[in-house]
Amino acid sequence: MGNKARKDTPHAIRGTQDMLGEEAERFQYVVDTFDRVRRLYGFGRIEVPVFEATSVFARSLGETTDVVSKEMYTFEDRGGDSLTLRPEFTAGIARAYLTNGWQQYVPLKVATHGPLFRYERPQKGRFRQFHQLDAEIIGAGESTADVELLVMADQLLKELGVSDGVTLQLNTLGDSATREAWRDALVAHFAAHKDGLSEDSQERLERNPLRILDSKDKRDRPIADAAPSIDDVMSDEAGAFFAAVTAGLDAAGVAWERNARLVRGLDYYRHTAFEFVTDRLGAQGTVLGGGRYDGLIEALGGPETPAVGWAAGIERLAMLVDAPSRPKIDAAIIPLGERAEQAALGLATSLRGAGLACEMAFKGNMKKRMQKADASGARYAVIIGDDELDRGEVALKVLTSGEQENIAIDQIVATIGAVKSPAQNPWLTRTAKTIVDLVFECFPVDWEFQTLVGLTYEEFQQLRSSVMGGGALTDDQLAVLREAGDMLMIYPHGKGEKVLKRLDDVDFSTFRKLSVNPQSNS
Repeated sequence: MGNKARKDTPHAIRGTQDMLGEEAERFQYVVDTFDRVRRLYGFGRIEVPVFEATSVFARSLGETTDVVSKEMYTFEDRGGDSLTLRPEFTAGIARAYLTNGWQQYVPLKVATHGPLFRYERPQKGRFRQFHQLDAEIIGAGESTADVELLVMADQLLKELGVSDGVTLQLNTLGDSATREAWRDALVAHFAAHKDGLSEDSQERLERNPLRILDSKDKRDRPIADAAPSIDDVMSDEAGAFFAAVTAGLDAAGVAWERNARLVRGLDYYRHTAFEFVTDRLGAQGTVLGGGRYDGLIEALGGPETPAVGWAAGIERLAMLVDAPSRPKIDAAIIPLGERAEQAALGLATSLRGAGLACEMAFKGNMKKRMQKADASGARYAVIIGDDELDRGEVALKVLTSGEQENIAIDQIVATIGAVKSPAQNPWLTRTAKTIVDLVFECFPVDWEFQTLVGLTYEEFQQLRSSVMGGGALTDDQLAVLREAGDMLMIYPHGKGEKVLKRLDDVDFSTFRKLSVNPQSNS
């Protein structure tokens, strides 16, 4: 008998990517920062399908564009319907806005992120399955909507730490009358110089003349640079809108520069067009771009609806950010023996429930497990053996110094959690916020603060601001919060069951034992 045929190992599809380690951490850092920033601006999360009817993209992107004619992943399903994997977000969001009756929520501020698909030649930062961040405001025709989106984009880039070397390029496409007049002037200009244009631009002249302005072909540049400016035909209304946008950016301290050749080829684009560009990614230098598309929803069969939005490539941003710091492990648990294994599982659950990250190797002797604990970067090793269990203790070792002491098992969460500020410890943040919320709910009168909590209303407001801001808490502040929690349990103002449940939900009994100074927790 011959050998069985060897099975071929499947390969990744060209233009896709698998991520692990630092690459995945960079990607997630971009997404997490985006989610945090979009909440600051009141943008709600939205989810739309990965595929739509092909007509959604054909009508929104234009039948003659390269995306529709060459790049879309289009297929016929088993029911005979033509479907397309989404090449961008905006069309699907506009379709969802119409079919779900979201007009009642205008102005609708939404944000999302996820995979998109285009059959393009893979290159640096560009894939066939790629990922974008997306933010849209639908139903707001005011220039302040454009400004808010641009300020939000600017803050995102700053918080990602990639704003150095990134320039906001800004242009206006005018209102519909201005755009039409400009298009006519461009067609006349390019037609007069048609023989000097590249083959691609000669084709664009018939179907999408504005795109000739941003052609990279050297034959086109002299003709494009000499083309009429939109400012030559700008209406007063369109000029005033653009002036309001730039004034808003100036007021917000967002630097920008005019790029009169920045265009969008489709007719439904109006007014503001923008790109944040960098020279750190080679020729593909745009990291975030967008504009106002007041005619899109009407093109999809809906009423005339103003809208503006932007998108940013996650992969490109991830290439620009500094490598994120390694996730911190608070404790590595090292059980010695089968009995200790069971206790360690329970302890790990308690630590993680308190917002503390911990690791436990699945196998190995103590030496190997300690080596893994050191390699994980954990601050502590929690060693559990039969002798420690008999005493109701664990051995807590500070891995950076080698210091070791025995700690009661029921004190370990408080001991490890004590050295973390609320910004580092979600459980501590949650507990402190619950206490201050309950205090204001149960003690609405100023004299009760002074009598029961020991602070004036204004003093407790200051403590509340510190807690809500995630700042590190002092021992004195923790003492006030502990006392406030005790008072809530004694004088719950008729809300005893609710108060006790909420305090129990955040493990107030552990919080009562807590001190900022870890030495005082032992």
